[in-house]
Amino acid sequence: MDQDQSAQVVVELQGCSARDADAVLTALAGAFGTDRAASDTPSETPGERPTVWSATFDTSDRRGHTSPVRIAAALDLTAQGGYHAVSDLREALGEVYAVEVLGSASGDQEKEIQLRLTPA
Repeated sequence: MDQDQSAQVVVELQGCSARDADAVLTALAGAFGTDRAASDTPSETPGERPTVWSATFDTSDRRGHTSPVRIAAALDLTAQGGYHAVSDLREALGEVYAVEVLGSASGDQEKEIQLRLTPA
């Protein structure tokens, strides 16, 4: 992955199935470079604790279109990174899912955004 920190976006998913988390991470990996290996498949963790799946995407490493991988149910996603990078990631998600902005926080150089994705 490129070392341009302003192009990096950390994506976190929780409160969804491992299958839906994998679908979203796979969809984004079709569009951007990622630190996630293709063999790194999310799995359920036993117990009562919430599971968080995460990956870092490099929006300067554009690979094509977002892969059309379906999700079974609506899910929430948090993305944090440079302003332009977060915008690029949101746009890429909009290619395959209905995207609703739930909230955002902006800092000096970074933006964090909470999104709800629903099957398109």
